[in-house]
Amino acid sequence: MTESDLRPAKKPWLPPRWFIRLFWSAHRGVVRRSGGRVGLSRPHANRYGMLRLTTVGRRTGQQRSVILGYFEDGANLVSLAMNGWGEPEPAWWLNLQAHPDATVDLVDGPRSVRGHAATGDERSRLWARWREIDKNLDGYAARRSSETAVVVLVPRPGTSEASRGT
Repeated sequence: MTESDLRPAKKPWLPPRWFIRLFWSAHRGVVRRSGGRVGLSRPHANRYGMLRLTTVGRRTGQQRSVILGYFEDGANLVSLAMNGWGEPEPAWWLNLQAHPDATVDLVDGPRSVRGHAATGDERSRLWARWREIDKNLDGYAARRSSETAVVVLVPRPGTSEASRGT
C-alpha cells in the first residue's frame, strides 16, 4: 500500500456554480427556440444523451422544463437528480416526486413518462452504468452530503412509446 492509497481521493474539478447555472439556462433556451431541433441528443455506447423533461411545479402547478443527461435502460430513461452537483435537490426532482407524471422531449419526439427513484439492486445496477459513462461520478457525488437519486422515467401505459418499447 502506498501513501497515495492512504490519502482521500481528490474531488474532480467543476466550474463555478454560476457558470453551471448559466450554461444550463442557455442550453434550455437553445432547445426551446429551436423547437428541440438543436440541443437534444441520443445516448451512445459510453456517452449520455440529452432530453427535455417537463414536470408540473409542486407549488405553482405550472409546467417547468429542464434539460437532463440520460441513458436508456430498455424502454426506460435514466437520469441523475444532481443539480449540477450542488447541495440542494434539483427543483425538477422535487416536482417529479410531488407529480410523478411528466413528459420528455427526445430527438425522435415526445414521450409521456412516470418518474421514480431507483432503489436497492436497481439503483446499484444503474449507478454502475452511469459510472461507465462518467469515470468521475463517485467524486462528483462525494461533493453532496446526501445520496444522489437515480431517476427512472418509465413510459406511461397507454402511450405509443410504451407499446413500442423504445
